[in-house]
Amino acid sequence: MRSRTSPTRRTPRSTRTSGGSRPSRGSRALHSALAVLLAATGLTLAAQQPARATTPGGKDVTATLFEWRFDSVAKACTDTLGPAGYGFVEVSPAQEQIQGGQWWTSYQPVSYKIAGRLGDSTAFKHMVDTCHGAGVKVIADAVINHMAAGSGTGTGGTNYSKYNYPGYYQDQDFHSCRSNITNYADRNNVQNCELVGLADLNTGSDYVRSTIAGYLNNLLSLGADGFRIDAAKHIAAGDLAAIKSKLSNPGVYWAQEVIYGSGEAVQPGEYTGTGDVDEFRAATDLKRIFTSEKLSYLSNWGASWGYLPSANARTFTDNWDTERNGSTLNYKAGATYTLANVYLLAWPYGSPNVYSGYEFSDNDSGPPNGGTVNACYADGWKCQHAWPQIAGMVGFRNAVSGTAVTNWWSNGGNAIAFGRGGKGFVAINHEGGALTRTYATSLPAGSYCDVQHSGTRYTVSADGTFTATIGSNDAVALYAGASCAGGGGTTPASGASFAVNATTTNGQNIYVTGNTATLGNWDTGKALLLSSAAYPLWKLDVALGAGTSFEYKYIRKDSAGNATWETGANRTATVPASGKVSLADNWRG
Repeated sequence: MRSRTSPTRRTPRSTRTSGGSRPSRGSRALHSALAVLLAATGLTLAAQQPARATTPGGKDVTATLFEWRFDSVAKACTDTLGPAGYGFVEVSPAQEQIQGGQWWTSYQPVSYKIAGRLGDSTAFKHMVDTCHGAGVKVIADAVINHMAAGSGTGTGGTNYSKYNYPGYYQDQDFHSCRSNITNYADRNNVQNCELVGLADLNTGSDYVRSTIAGYLNNLLSLGADGFRIDAAKHIAAGDLAAIKSKLSNPGVYWAQEVIYGSGEAVQPGEYTGTGDVDEFRAATDLKRIFTSEKLSYLSNWGASWGYLPSANARTFTDNWDTERNGSTLNYKAGATYTLANVYLLAWPYGSPNVYSGYEFSDNDSGPPNGGTVNACYADGWKCQHAWPQIAGMVGFRNAVSGTAVTNWWSNGGNAIAFGRGGKGFVAINHEGGALTRTYATSLPAGSYCDVQHSGTRYTVSADGTFTATIGSNDAVALYAGASCAGGGGTTPASGASFAVNATTTNGQNIYVTGNTATLGNWDTGKALLLSSAAYPLWKLDVALGAGTSFEYKYIRKDSAGNATWETGANRTATVPASGKVSLADNWRG
């Protein structure tokens, strides 16, 4: 929670398209410091400990939908998170906050009324009920270390001034240190002084503890399943334990933001007795390994690297704070970012949190449309949780839960592969060119769908081997029970076999879309990803009804969602009365 990059402002942009033709139819000083420092008060959630929100071996992947309105989160639970197998969704702070469009205003509470820009109590409860119906539990980001700086009127109409928040706190409820934190080697300074000028609550006070617990109990009464404790490093571990003991459900899921700092007075391990802790070191190391070292070093990634025990660690590739201060990868890293998430979800350390945010160039910029997500990959929303390569790995992780790493292989550089017992196998190629080899696995013999490329199958022989060609910056992931697109795990009996010869650069993939719902109705966000296993030939089998006539076109998309249409008129085809229509196309540049 030291200085960080202050959030920056920009005008969000929609998913861009370039080249070719579309289908014939349709288709401030304190504020800066606060942004930076408050960013560290923002995080993700998903790990597990004895008092967890899910049973051991259950779905342990969290999606953090940063600054999404509650009604948009509800829709995502039904449309994406539940079907993909996410166990949790973490939502941004619900409490009344200061006015302003910047994202970090969410981290300056004015009261504990649910009256922030993301929705009211009714919207929060509807979201929880909807997500529960989709099998997804809800984690609420709780800002309880401090209250807002300055004075004014909050988003719920509360008039406040520093150290005076009507109905909640007055001057005596705050620590006597009224200056900023300056010395991270001094525990008293870190936990009793002010985080970039924010009024620091005296969490040693029973009144303050009870007031905070009252807010959290209100969220529990609305159905919340747990909490992410913002800025936990700045609250004594004993104070947090005392607050948690006052909850209506003291065993509720509880994860804490405690950023590791070498030689600092407050360390992450102090907080594992209360709940899980976000393991920032894991995220910063993933950036280092994936950008400047070798993936072969990852053969023992985890607690042996000096991290928290796996049972207490929440792991992540990035969050809203680290994506802005540059300490971790972010969506701008393209395929490198995608592969890091694939590894994170495949490897058995901690409980992963998949961050899902929006485009930014100005670190202060708040959510597009005030947090309303009309569609993924539009208006600047990145929707990393829905990227096929990432979402497919959530099901992989659920399927291999409880298994150890087997059949580790590396080329000594940036190509690795490993199994998860006899249940799954993943291979990652972060080299500059394609890689063809035969992999030894512990999988039973059979035909397996590749969840990195929907519709692609690999056959594992009786000796547990299979052969694959993996393109540069690409991966293959197999597990028993994985479903192929449109085929429910089997090759469709009728439909279309797409095959197009197309070259790409790092981070790009080829998709197909067309004029039917199955093909996405010309929506680039719903286009179907083709497999690069036979690169430069991209393939996909899609189930379509016998006799169906359809139009289609190929698009090239990068990992940021930017789409380039091939040129020319819409292509056309008709599914025969039995079997599939086989399409052999060349990309039209």
